[in-house]
Amino acid sequence: MIPWRLLDTAAIPGDTGELQLYQRGAEFSMRANGGELMNSLAHGSEDELADLTCARLPLLEKPVLLVGGLGMGFTLAAALRRLGPGARLVVAELVPAVVRWNRDSLGHLAEHPLRDGRVELRVEDVADTLKARRRAFDAVLLDVDNGPRGFTSKANDWLYSDLGLEAAAAALRDRGILAQWSCQADRSYVARLRKAGFSVEEVHTRGRKGKGSHNKIWLSTRKP
Repeated sequence: MIPWRLLDTAAIPGDTGELQLYQRGAEFSMRANGGELMNSLAHGSEDELADLTCARLPLLEKPVLLVGGLGMGFTLAAALRRLGPGARLVVAELVPAVVRWNRDSLGHLAEHPLRDGRVELRVEDVADTLKARRRAFDAVLLDVDNGPRGFTSKANDWLYSDLGLEAAAAALRDRGILAQWSCQADRSYVARLRKAGFSVEEVHTRGRKGKGSHNKIWLSTRKP
């Protein structure tokens, strides 16, 4: 078997952690402190995060979406495929190296979504994006960590806190959707989503079509 080859590393801003990008033949792996975050051969649930969200959006001529966490670009690419020419997608990515990887080493995997004219890229913490925008988005798609407890960065815990949910609700328009990916179920978090004023739908998904890891996607609609 072809061995993994380390392509690059990057410090996680404000943290002591490190991201690593590996390649093995045509396969790529993004890891945090040695633990795999995503793999280029298993992005079914990343695609579904966008597909399920866009399918639930009202028929808007110019929808505005926030994608928190660029990853390998699969969620962004899936959303672009589902939305029309009037859509605008704001992408917030904390780690500058992840943007660079998507522009060179990884860009071909998702057909270079950053080149799409509908995309506005912001190299910043998605938490700052949420705090700065009120009633700005029809949907917020968050795939910044492995779930409600930060793995990549402890700072991500804020996004899943009561304050983070308040900020997400404030950034959404009426009937806007907060879509979140998680590697596992979390009943207590679903209860907090409902307490924050969302109606919640939980969808089971797989890392690859019909197989791979079992994940959850929460589709939470902001009540008017």
